[in-house]
Amino acid sequence: MAEVKEKSRGPLSKFKEFAEDKEEQLEILGAMVRLGVVIWSGFIITLNYVELPIVKKPVGASSDITFVASIFTGALATFGLSTGNSKKNNNTIEPKK
Repeated sequence: MAEVKEKSRGPLSKFKEFAEDKEEQLEILGAMVRLGVVIWSGFIITLNYVELPIVKKPVGASSDITFVASIFTGALATFGLSTGNSKKNNNTIEPKK
Protein backbone atom coordinates (compact mmCIF):
# COMPACT_ATOMS: atom_id res chain seq x y z
CA MET A 1 0.00 0.00 0.00
CA ALA A 2 1.54 3.28 -1.07
CA GLU A 3 0.80 6.36 0.95
CA VAL A 4 0.48 9.64 -0.81
CA LYS A 5 2.27 12.34 1.12
CA GLU A 6 0.69 15.74 1.00
CA LYS A 7 3.15 18.41 0.00
CA SER A 8 3.72 20.91 2.75
CA ARG A 9 2.68 24.29 1.51
CA GLY A 10 4.42 27.49 2.40
CA PRO A 11 2.71 30.63 3.66
CA LEU A 12 2.83 32.19 0.18
CA SER A 13 0.89 29.36 -1.46
CA LYS A 14 -1.64 29.40 1.38
CA PHE A 15 -2.02 33.15 0.89
CA LYS A 16 -2.60 32.67 -2.86
CA GLU A 17 -5.31 30.08 -2.15
CA PHE A 18 -6.97 32.32 0.42
CA ALA A 19 -7.30 35.30 -1.89
CA GLU A 20 -7.77 34.25 -5.49
CA ASP A 21 -8.10 37.74 -6.99
CA LYS A 22 -4.85 39.66 -7.60
CA GLU A 23 -6.36 42.96 -6.43
CA GLU A 24 -7.54 41.33 -3.22
CA GLN A 25 -4.07 39.88 -2.66
CA LEU A 26 -2.53 43.34 -3.10
CA GLU A 27 -5.04 44.88 -0.67
CA ILE A 28 -4.26 42.28 1.97
CA LEU A 29 -0.51 42.61 1.41
CA GLY A 30 -0.77 46.41 1.61
CA ALA A 31 -2.70 46.20 4.88
CA MET A 32 -0.09 43.83 6.30
CA VAL A 33 2.75 46.19 5.34
CA ARG A 34 0.95 49.19 6.84
CA LEU A 35 0.26 47.23 10.02
CA GLY A 36 3.94 46.28 10.16
CA VAL A 37 4.92 49.95 9.89
CA VAL A 38 2.49 50.87 12.70
CA ILE A 39 3.88 48.12 14.95
CA TRP A 40 7.51 49.02 14.16
CA SER A 41 7.08 52.76 14.72
CA GLY A 42 5.02 52.19 17.88
CA PHE A 43 7.79 49.94 19.19
CA ILE A 44 10.46 52.60 18.49
CA ILE A 45 8.37 55.30 20.19
CA THR A 46 7.80 53.03 23.19
CA LEU A 47 11.52 52.28 23.48
CA ASN A 48 12.15 56.01 23.72
CA TYR A 49 10.11 56.24 26.93
CA VAL A 50 10.87 52.88 28.55
CA GLU A 51 14.14 52.29 30.33
CA LEU A 52 15.45 48.76 29.95
CA PRO A 53 18.24 47.48 32.20
CA ILE A 54 19.99 46.03 29.15
CA VAL A 55 20.08 49.34 27.28
CA LYS A 56 21.77 52.16 29.15
CA LYS A 57 21.00 55.68 27.97
CA PRO A 58 23.62 58.37 28.56
CA VAL A 59 22.72 60.78 31.33
CA GLY A 60 21.07 63.90 29.96
CA ALA A 61 20.79 62.51 26.44
CA SER A 62 17.46 62.80 24.68
CA SER A 63 16.50 61.39 21.35
CA ASP A 64 14.36 63.10 18.75
CA ILE A 65 11.54 60.82 17.64
CA THR A 66 9.76 63.36 15.46
CA PHE A 67 10.38 61.40 12.26
CA VAL A 68 9.19 58.10 13.73
CA ALA A 69 6.16 59.80 15.27
CA SER A 70 5.20 61.29 11.89
CA ILE A 71 5.49 57.85 10.26
CA PHE A 72 3.35 56.39 13.05
CA THR A 73 0.71 59.09 12.61
CA GLY A 74 0.70 58.70 8.83
CA ALA A 75 0.39 54.92 9.00
CA LEU A 76 -2.48 55.18 11.48
CA ALA A 77 -4.20 57.68 9.19
CA THR A 78 -4.22 55.11 6.38
CA PHE A 79 -6.43 52.97 8.62
CA GLY A 80 -8.72 55.93 9.32
CA LEU A 81 -7.41 56.60 12.83
CA SER A 82 -6.14 59.92 14.13
CA THR A 83 -3.94 60.66 17.12
CA GLY A 84 -4.87 64.33 17.53
CA ASN A 85 -7.05 65.81 20.22
CA SER A 86 -10.69 66.11 19.27
CA LYS A 87 -11.67 68.75 21.82
CA LYS A 88 -14.54 70.95 20.77
CA ASN A 89 -14.49 74.65 21.40
CA ASN A 90 -17.21 75.37 23.97
CA ASN A 91 -16.99 79.14 23.43
CA THR A 92 -18.89 79.10 20.15
CA ILE A 93 -22.08 81.07 19.93
CA GLU A 94 -25.07 79.11 18.72
CA PRO A 95 -27.82 80.89 16.82
CA LYS A 96 -31.11 81.40 18.64
CA LYS A 97 -34.00 79.22 17.55
